[in-house]
Order: sequence, then C-alpha cells, then structure tokens
Amino acid sequence: MIHSLIIIGSGPAGLTAALYAGRANLKPVVIEGTLPGGQLINTSYVENWPGDKSILGYDLMMRMKNHAAEYPMTFVPEIVEKVDFTSQPFAITTHKKNTFKARAIIIATGATPKRLGCPGEDEYWGKGVTTCAVCDGALYKDKRVLIVGGGDSAMEDASFMTNFTDQIYIVQILDTLSASVAMQARVIGDPRIKIMYNTTVTKMMGNGNHVTGVQLTNVNDNSTQELEFDAVFVAIGLSPNTKPFAGQLDLTSYGHIQVHDHTKSSVSGVFIAGDVADDRYRQAITAAGAGCMAALDAERFLNKL
Repeated sequence: MIHSLIIIGSGPAGLTAALYAGRANLKPVVIEGTLPGGQLINTSYVENWPGDKSILGYDLMMRMKNHAAEYPMTFVPEIVEKVDFTSQPFAITTHKKNTFKARAIIIATGATPKRLGCPGEDEYWGKGVTTCAVCDGALYKDKRVLIVGGGDSAMEDASFMTNFTDQIYIVQILDTLSASVAMQARVIGDPRIKIMYNTTVTKMMGNGNHVTGVQLTNVNDNSTQELEFDAVFVAIGLSPNTKPFAGQLDLTSYGHIQVHDHTKSSVSGVFIAGDVADDRYRQAITAAGAGCMAALDAERFLNKL
C-alpha cells in the first residue's frame, strides 16, 4: 500500500503536522518513534504554551495526540531504522522490519539529550545517572543531587528537584549560565541550590550498583575535587535524531537536517519540522508551528502530483 503521507515523530512538531494533515484528509501514518509524545513528555510544567498558564508536559502531549486522532490517521508505535528517498514512492523501514511507503514524508524526529562521555557515565547510567529529573527525581527525597549544565533544561531540573531536596548542586562549564532570564530566576538566589561555575564532571564513581559521587575539574586551573552525590542529572543539550537520514538528506555541520525554502529538505517531497532542523529556538511552540508549515507544504506538494 502506498500512503499519501508518513510523519516520522510524535512530539509537538509531528502531532501538529498530523493534525493539519488529518484535517486535509491526507490520512497520514504517524510513526511515533522512541519516545511517543517527544521530549515534552518528560517535562514537568510547561508555562509558556499559549492558552495554558501551567500544564504538565505529559498532559499537553496527550491533548495534542487526542486532538489529532479525531481525524483519519494511523499511529504506529515503532522506530524508523532505514529510509530510501532515492525514488518515489519513498520507503520507510522500522526496527520491527515493517516497511511503509508514501508519496510525501515529514520528518519530525526531534533531538535526544547529550551525554558527557566521561569515565563511569555508561557504567552508572540508569543507576543514579540520567537525563530525566522529572522521571527519577522523586527517588531522591532529602538526598544530595548534582545537575550538569547551565541551560534551560538544567534550570528546569534544579527547580523541579526543590520539591524533594534542599541539597542541589549545579555545575556549569562556563562562567555564566546560558539559560533564559526567566529560567535563571527560578534558581539564582535559592538557598537550596548551589551553582559551581567553570566546572565540569570528568569522572563518575560508584559502588558497582549505584553512583556515589563525581570528580569535578575546574576548567581554568585544572584543579580537581571529588564530591559525593546520590544522583547525577545530565542536562547539557540535545543531539538531533538524524541517524537514519545520513546519506539521504543534506545535514548541517551540527548534524541537523538542512532546510531549503521554508520546510523543504534536499529531496523533493521530504519536509522537515521541529528540533531535528532547529538549532536556534528549540521551543515547543516553534516546533508546533514548523509542523503546521510542513503539513501545508506537504499538502501542496501532493496536490501537484
């Protein structure tokens, strides 16, 4: 069967694209990916979504999915492993070895949290070391926790952890925080949160079953110290999820899919939306807007076939 449109990804960009495509009666197939609902699923409260003063990330994504599902479409809970954009119809193969074909594609695969790559990180990943404070924070009530990073995600994690502990440390490799002013305001001056600048994690240590501490290095003088922690939350940014598309589409030097003329990729009929292409704004609302544009562009493309 050859579909009109396949949407890869189910975050704000993918679900908005699905909503518009469904309303246009394109009957899209939405391949949900590794994290149905996208990274927003793991966000505590979203406070900058128009119309909602404060809403849980999970609740927002479920509302978006349910809204889209009011129109004809199919959700596939699988992960794309391989694509063939060399000829029409385009082919998409998932990790379950299922192949789907379509005349148009929207890629909205988003981005994945980066890791530090230091010794001990892999050994203790999932054993006190994670990227998701919202997922695991409640496990560390009254414990000593470390958050690595200085951007919005790190501030979000630190603010969230104040619900459980007053022993929160942030290490930032730069001499200032890179988070937005609004997010910085959540943590600066909070007596429960200590910020260590010009510092990075160079080693993670544990007892074999769980992380117990880290080695910190000052990037200015290379001095080191070891501190004990019960949990380490890594919040140092995102890497675009473009692995299946390498060699098929033009990528930027940072690994994002290169966009030509609004939402078009380097292949006619393949459109891009959200953080998989956006290395500047990376907001839920901008991703949703890009999903809308990609769906409109895909509809116009299909109408010309």
